[in-house]
Amino acid sequence: MSTDGRWEDLLRVLAPQVLATLVHRYARFDVCEDAVQEALADASRQWPVEGVPDNPRAWLVTAASRSLVDAWRSDSARRRREVMVAALDTSAEVSGHDDTLVLLFLCCHPDLTPPSQLALTLRAVGGLTTAEIAAAFLVPETTMAQRISRAKQRIRGARFALPSAQERPERLNVVLHVLYLMFTEGHTASSGPDLGRADLTAEAIRLTRLLHRLLPGECEVAGLLALMLLTDARRAARTDEAGAIVPLAEQRRNRWDATMIAEGVALVERTLGTGPIGPYQLQAAIAAVHDEAATAQETDWPQILALYDVLAQIAPGPVVTLSRAVAVAEVHGPRAGLAVLGTLDGDDRMAHNHRLEAVRAHLLERAGDVIAAGQAYSRAARMTASLPEQRYLTLRAARILNG
Repeated sequence: MSTDGRWEDLLRVLAPQVLATLVHRYARFDVCEDAVQEALADASRQWPVEGVPDNPRAWLVTAASRSLVDAWRSDSARRRREVMVAALDTSAEVSGHDDTLVLLFLCCHPDLTPPSQLALTLRAVGGLTTAEIAAAFLVPETTMAQRISRAKQRIRGARFALPSAQERPERLNVVLHVLYLMFTEGHTASSGPDLGRADLTAEAIRLTRLLHRLLPGECEVAGLLALMLLTDARRAARTDEAGAIVPLAEQRRNRWDATMIAEGVALVERTLGTGPIGPYQLQAAIAAVHDEAATAQETDWPQILALYDVLAQIAPGPVVTLSRAVAVAEVHGPRAGLAVLGTLDGDDRMAHNHRLEAVRAHLLERAGDVIAAGQAYSRAARMTASLPEQRYLTLRAARILNG
């Protein structure tokens, strides 16, 4: 056994793989998920003391399988023997084969509502806790726990296999949305002491790579992968040595990951225009324009605004409007950007979104309305559960209001 300190990150990576193995074997998502949680709890107690096993995935599969045996002891003797034999024969299923992608499609089963699909995937594949998912959905934790439990029950007997060609388009849209949300939560965590979660962004990128290999001709899959790479490439520059947020315009671009940028740009160039243009391709193209600018001053904002104009036509929504307002301000001035933001004031979907107030504060500051800007920064700080964002916004407000 290894005694290094990598066990926590390892558990997060292995959890969806182990769950996929068990669901493939036993076909009962609900009880398999419970068994994996028990196995993870056992590992978190034993591994720090005894060290990480030589084959940690096999260890977790065996532990979870034993948990299932215990849960099914009241079944018939025949059933118990079958389960115990399967639990002992782990070599064929833990030799490196990864069914996480199949698990991802299972979580996006059409029998589930879209919110349930998202929640279940973030829990089973993304590794988020119920509390983190509840925070992302802005609902109480008990409500989210019930939603996830009902979702697990609904797909308990679903077939563990990739969808057919006829089923794939509809399921793929949900899968892409879930991967996007997973990456977004990892890039900027909705709550907690850290700005982001590198483990979550890494898992989102890994799964999107798998999906891209499975469906190399799907332009939106390539677009989403490019968007993730181009965005995650800036991760090292997003905070300073003390962990404080560094805005995009002030980031040290020599800290950006040039390899990830090159891969992302190549994906955009190979994909854009070869098929139907979707929102992920357009967002990737916008990210590419940012990443290819040597300095903030050299950013081609007219091109970014043109891309946002197209995005607003094919995928309108409040988040697109919010981002487009920044581009409008860069091209036509802060007052023009504020006018675009004003169209969101009556949108209930943005009522609790701190980013609307944060962008408003930024544009008011640029327009010279310092009192209103400081008040908007303070409102934004009170609306976010992310500690780094709270500190950044509170500091901006104090600097403005106190001169």
